[in-house]
Amino acid sequence: MRVIKRILLALLVLVLLLIGVSYLLPGRAEVSRSIVIDAPPAAIFPYVNSMQETEKWSPWLERDPATQLTYSGPEAGVGNTLNWSSEHPQVGTGSQEIIESVPDQTVRTALDFGSMGTATASFDLEPEGERTQVTWGFVTDLGLNPMARWMGLMMDEWVGGDYERGLSNLKVLVETQS
Repeated sequence: MRVIKRILLALLVLVLLLIGVSYLLPGRAEVSRSIVIDAPPAAIFPYVNSMQETEKWSPWLERDPATQLTYSGPEAGVGNTLNWSSEHPQVGTGSQEIIESVPDQTVRTALDFGSMGTATASFDLEPEGERTQVTWGFVTDLGLNPMARWMGLMMDEWVGGDYERGLSNLKVLVETQS
């Protein structure tokens, strides 16, 4: 009986320690990746300023081509919204709406993953002569949830590869259209 109490006490101390340390971890998770595309910003902008156009290069639709997609709002720009639903655990269900659009420069979107939380994504287009550096970014507030803060440490690893694959897809798409 005494051994069981010690084990339970040790487990309690471990859990409290993990919770306590979580509040020392970052309260935000950020991911960003960049690529240089051999095209001017005007050739790239339409593919990031419309949820319908993202279908052509999305890394997640490769995972589950059966993902259900619905759109609302305008065809492009602020208010253009995508709702998706997939049984695939790495695709899931959610919505994405364009909340800011500066032609040939920036697109910002609000992401809602339901019970998994919310985030903001962005595309920044920076001209480099005849080419453009495209940076795809993601930021989410992890709040005070200890588990979310521990998971935030892995966000770059989880999302970064998808962003790299998506940017590579975008590069091929734009460069073959030019």
